[in-house]
Amino acid sequence: MRFENTDAFPMSEELHELEPSTHSPQSELGVALMLRRRMDRPRTRMVPVLLCLLYLACVLVYFALGVVGFSTVLMVAALIALLVVAFMGLFYLGVHEHFADRQMRLPIVIGSAGALLLVFYLEPVTQIALAPFLFVVMAYGLFTLSRNMALAVCVGILAVYGAISGLHYAQNENTALLRLEVLHIVSLALALPAYVLLMGRVRMLHRLLQKKSSEVRSITESARRDALAGCLNRRSVLAALEEQKQLADESGIPLCMAVVDLDHFKRINDEMGHLEGDEVLRTFAKLGQGAVRADDYFGRYGGEEFLVIFPATPLLPALNTCERIRVQVESHAWENPRLRGRVTVSIGVTQYVLGETALEFFARADAAMYMAKQGGRNQVVVQEPVGAGSAANDEEVQVPSHGYF
Repeated sequence: MRFENTDAFPMSEELHELEPSTHSPQSELGVALMLRRRMDRPRTRMVPVLLCLLYLACVLVYFALGVVGFSTVLMVAALIALLVVAFMGLFYLGVHEHFADRQMRLPIVIGSAGALLLVFYLEPVTQIALAPFLFVVMAYGLFTLSRNMALAVCVGILAVYGAISGLHYAQNENTALLRLEVLHIVSLALALPAYVLLMGRVRMLHRLLQKKSSEVRSITESARRDALAGCLNRRSVLAALEEQKQLADESGIPLCMAVVDLDHFKRINDEMGHLEGDEVLRTFAKLGQGAVRADDYFGRYGGEEFLVIFPATPLLPALNTCERIRVQVESHAWENPRLRGRVTVSIGVTQYVLGETALEFFARADAAMYMAKQGGRNQVVVQEPVGAGSAANDEEVQVPSHGYF
C-alpha cells in the first residue's frame, strides 16, 4: 500500500539529525584508548596527594609516641598543603596541558623528595621514614622519567642527604648520630640506583606488554572489519544482529534493520574495472558509516550488499537515516566523472517483531530492498510489520528517489 500520513507513522519533510558516527576502521579502538587515558588522569593526579597524606599519618604516629613535637606536625601539614595547592593550582589553570606527563612528574618528584629532606633536617628522627618514602616517591616517577634522569635525581637526593648529615654534625657534634646517618646514606647509595635499574627493566617489560596488547587489540579490530570496505564484516554484523535481537526480546526496546544494495554495481565493475569498483565500495562504506550513529552497526554482508542495524530505534528514525544515506550517495562528488550520477543505492528497512527469528527479520528487510530494486532503484522501501506474523502480512512503504512527500 502507498504511504499515508498517520499518527502511528507520521511523514516528515526533513531528515532527523542523529548523533554523528564514530564507526571507522580504527575509531572504536581510538575512542576507547582516549577514554581510558581521560579516566586515568584524575587517578594519577590523586597519587601524590595520597602519598602526602600517608606521610602525614606517619608523622602523627611519631607525635603520638612522643618522638616529635606538635610543631613538627604543623610544619609537615603546612608543607603538604603548600605542595598540593601549588600543583593542583597548576592543573586547574591548565598549565599541565602545555607539558608532557614526564615533564610534570619530575617537579612532583623533586618537590616531594625536597619536602622529605627538609623534615629530616629539622627532625633527624624522621630519617626512619625517609628511606621508604623516598622509594615510594621514586616509584611514582620511574614510569615516566628516563633512566638517566632518575639516576640524576638519586644522585641529587644523596648529595642533599650528605649535606644535611654534615650540618647535623656541625650543629651538635653528635658522633653517634653522624655514624647512623652515614649508614643510611651508604644503604641508600647502594639501594636507590639498583632500584632505579630494576624498575627500568620493569618499565621496559610494561611497555612491551602495552605494545603487544595494542597489537592484539588491533588484530582483533581488524578481524571484525571487512578488508576492502573498512566497515564491519559479515561475521561481526550478523553477531551484532543476534545480540541486538536478544536484547530486544528481553527488554522490548525497538530494533530496526536495513539492507542496502548498490544499484547496477556489476555494470560499473565491468565497464570501469575492478579497481574502480573497489573504490566505489570503499567510498560508499565511508559515506554509510558517516551517516549512522555511533551506536548503530554498519557492515558489509557480501558483494555490494550492506546491513545497517539500528538498536533502540523506532522505524521512522531508521527510515530517516536510510534516506540520508541514499541522498549522500546520490549527491556524492566522485573523483571519476564517469561515476557522478551513476552510483545510487536501493534500501529496504523494517522493524523487528518480538519473537521472530533473525532470519525472518533479515528476510523482510531483504524483500523490501528487492522491492526498491523493482520499483526503479535509488529509493527506500519500508516494510512496516503489523504484528508478529510473516512478511506476507507486512505493509510496504516506498520512499521515491526525490525524497519525502
